Amino acid sequence: MDLSQAQVRSPLDDLPEVAVCRLNGPPDFQRLMAAEKPVVIQGLFDHWPALAEGRASPSRLNAYLKRHDQGAQATVMEAPFSSGGWYFYSPDMREFNFTKRQRGITETLDQIERNLAVENAPFLALQMLPLTSHMPGFVAKNPLPLMPPQIMPRLWVGGPLKTQTHNDRDHNLACVIAGRRRFLLFPPEQVSNLSVGPLDNPPPLSLVDPEQPDYARFPKFRAAMTAAVVAHLGPGDAIFMPKYWWHHVTSLDPYNVMVNYWWGDFATGLERANDAFLTALLAFGHLPSGERAYWRAMFEAYVFKTEGDATGHIPPALKGVLGPMSAPMRERLKAELRQAYLKS
Repeated sequence: MDLSQAQVRSPLDDLPEVAVCRLNGPPDFQRLMAAEKPVVIQGLFDHWPALAEGRASPSRLNAYLKRHDQGAQATVMEAPFSSGGWYFYSPDMREFNFTKRQRGITETLDQIERNLAVENAPFLALQMLPLTSHMPGFVAKNPLPLMPPQIMPRLWVGGPLKTQTHNDRDHNLACVIAGRRRFLLFPPEQVSNLSVGPLDNPPPLSLVDPEQPDYARFPKFRAAMTAAVVAHLGPGDAIFMPKYWWHHVTSLDPYNVMVNYWWGDFATGLERANDAFLTALLAFGHLPSGERAYWRAMFEAYVFKTEGDATGHIPPALKGVLGPMSAPMRERLKAELRQAYLKS
């Protein structure tokens, strides 16, 4: 994780560092997840042939990836040189400043490699490539027993890109195979200080460039930076980011490859937290301040329980939906809600 090769040292490099650990087995990982804090993990995938190829050279790793290409088309993202590699919104925030199109994996990898020798080349990237369907041989040769087999790994290949501050509804385990990456992370509760863009144009991005923040336009971002932490990853390093942690990722080298795993957003139907949030926007956003204050207090008392158990005075048999929910009770409540939504 040596930063001596970096062309320009950033003030972000001096922020508090994310903790670093090594795992001795699945129980260690379960404890790490329960702590709900980002952690850099070393030695997790040292056995991967892909890591050995990446440490050798970009050409070696590119050739290794191409040997596993099954010929399927993939989504390729491209931004002009003028973007500086910063994948961000378009000026009107209705679209993004990059294009997406379907291309062959091998031809894209070849173009990424050719671009290494081209001045002012556009920024080309394979992102979120589903390896199980597109490169099953890679998955077989580069296993991660820590992850259950149903959790699909995804491949990221590109140049010196900047992925703007966003968050995921899933936990994220990102494994760096080639190149160095800097992860700038903000706790979930910093959302009001990040000046996040439209929620209905996913993924919602912070409007602030953390490498050159405009504090005159975004004064609250100073508070976000006081809570920020940074992680510097090189080949062989992984980072665990709990769901909802905001992160800005800078690829620091001309050629960068990463594999990541997302999991945790398993809720469906009426139990999906994001859908409940959107329903709350619909139900509470227009209410007068007194009513909003009432519902805020109800959520704090009974949903988030910020001051402990607000139902201790109620006999257990009478707590109903405010107490532990049995499976039949959950189904009954969902049935009532479905009927309520049908009436709307």
